[in-house]
Amino acid sequence: MISYAYTAGLFGIDSYEVTVECHSDTKLSVFEIVGLPDNAIKEAKERVKAACINSRLPFPDKEIIVNLAPADKRKEGSSFDLAILISILSNTGILENSHLTKDCAFIGELSLSGDIRRVNGALCMVLASKQAGRKKIFVPYENAKEASVVSDVEIYGVKNVLEIIDHFNGLRPLTPTVYEPCLETAKQTYPDFKDVLGQRGAKRAAEIAAAGGHNLLLIGPPGTGKSMIAKRLPSILPEMTFEESIETTKVHSISGLLDEHTSLISTRPFRSPHHTMSAPALAGGGKIPMPGEVSLANNGVLFLDELPEFNRLVTESLRQPLEDGKITITRTAGRLTYPCNFMLVCAMNPCKCGYFGHPTKECTCKPNDIKRYISKISGPLLDRIDIQIEVPSLNYKEMSQGQATESSAQIRERVNKARRIMQERFKNEYKENGSPITCNAQMEAKHIRKYCTLSPICSALMEKAFNTLGLSARGHDRILRLARTIADLADSPEIESNHIAEAIQLRGLDKKYFK
Repeated sequence: MISYAYTAGLFGIDSYEVTVECHSDTKLSVFEIVGLPDNAIKEAKERVKAACINSRLPFPDKEIIVNLAPADKRKEGSSFDLAILISILSNTGILENSHLTKDCAFIGELSLSGDIRRVNGALCMVLASKQAGRKKIFVPYENAKEASVVSDVEIYGVKNVLEIIDHFNGLRPLTPTVYEPCLETAKQTYPDFKDVLGQRGAKRAAEIAAAGGHNLLLIGPPGTGKSMIAKRLPSILPEMTFEESIETTKVHSISGLLDEHTSLISTRPFRSPHHTMSAPALAGGGKIPMPGEVSLANNGVLFLDELPEFNRLVTESLRQPLEDGKITITRTAGRLTYPCNFMLVCAMNPCKCGYFGHPTKECTCKPNDIKRYISKISGPLLDRIDIQIEVPSLNYKEMSQGQATESSAQIRERVNKARRIMQERFKNEYKENGSPITCNAQMEAKHIRKYCTLSPICSALMEKAFNTLGLSARGHDRILRLARTIADLADSPEIESNHIAEAIQLRGLDKKYFK
C-alpha cells in the first residue's frame, strides 16, 4: 500500500513542492527515507518514531519506505518531519479520513514529545504549496501568523501531532488562522531628524537619497553628525509596498529572523554591520548558501560606517549587487540567487586622523598617508554612489542656537509624495532582468532617455559638468537620475536647470578628495 502527503522544500527564497510517498510491507521492521535527504532528514526517522510513541500512537512494526519526490533534487532541513509522519499514519490507517489530505500540505519539525516546532522559510514554502494547488496548509503554531499573509489558502497553526489527528478524525476541528494587518511588525521608533543641528546640506542630501533610493556617501571630520544622520534615514524612508514587504519577509524568514508575532515586515530594514565583517558575511554564503547583509538589507538601507576600514575585498564585492539588484552565490551545494535592492549609505573621515581640510584643527597625516587612506575606496565603487556630500564641522553659533528643525515626519511626507510619483511613472516599466522598477535610482539607460529629457539650457549645463568633472557614462546617468528625483520632490514634471545644478553639487567631492 502506498500513501501520500505533501510538503515543500527550500531553494534560496524560492521553494518547490515535495511529494512524500510511503510504502509499507509486512516484512522485517525497517524504516528508510530515500530521495536525496540530508542528515537532518535521515535523523527524522528517530524523531517521527519517538513523536508517535510519546503521543500514544502505535508506530507500525513493518518495513516502511518513505520517498521524497522529486528524487533527483537534494532535500535539506527538518521541515519535512510532519509530512513524513502524516504519510505513515495515513498508510497504516491511524489517520482516519486520510483522503482529506489530498489538497493539504504539511510543514513542520517534530520534537520527541510530539510537539511541532517552528521552521525557517515557512512563508516561502506556503507560497510554493499554494502554487501547487494545495488549499489547506498546516504549519507550526509559531509560524502561523507569518504564513497567514498568503491569500486564498487556509492556514492552520498546530502545536502537536494529536491536534492534527483529532482534526482529521473529526474530534476537534482546527480553526484557520486569519491574517490581521494589525499584527504586522510594529513600526520601529528611530531617532528623529529634528535632533540634528545645522547640516542643512547633508539633511537635504538624505531626503533626496530616501526619495529616489540613491546611494549616499557622507564624508567629514569626526563628530560632525555623519552617523547621526545615517541612523535617522530609516525614519524618512518611504512606505513599503505589499510586494516589497513580501519579498523582504521571505528573506528574513529563511534567515530565521522572524518571531512568532510577526506576520509581515512593514518597515524597511536598516543593516549596519561592523567593519571587521568578511566578504561572505556581506554577500552571503556558507555550505548551504544563506543571505548575507546585502540581501537582509533588501528594500532598505545598508550602512557602512568608517568605510575605508572595511576590507577591500568586502567593499569591492558590492559593485555587482549595486548594479544588478540581485546576487548569485555559487557553492558546491548549489547556486542560489537572492534579491539585494538596497540603498548603500557610507560614512568616512577624510583621512586617518580625520582632520584633513578642517578649518581650525591641523591634520597630522602625511600626504602619502592621506592618499593611501582615500585610495582604499576604489573609483568604480565611488562611481556607483550617486550622492557624495561633505559634512563640515559646526561653529558655536550653529550649536548654540537650538532652533527647531524639521521633524522626520515632515520630511517623510515629502518623500512619500515623491515616491508615489515614481511608482505611478514606472508602474509598467521593468529592468532587463525582468524585475519591476520602483524608484528613480533603478532606472536603466532606456528609462533615462525616456524620462530624463533635457532642455537646451539644461543640456548645456550638463555638458559643462561632464567635461569639467571628467564624468564617466555611469556618472552622467547618475546625475540625471538625481535631477529627476529633485524634480519629483519639487513636483515638477520637467527637469529644470536648478535641478541639474543641485544634482551636480551632490557629486562635487571628486576634485577635493578623490582626485
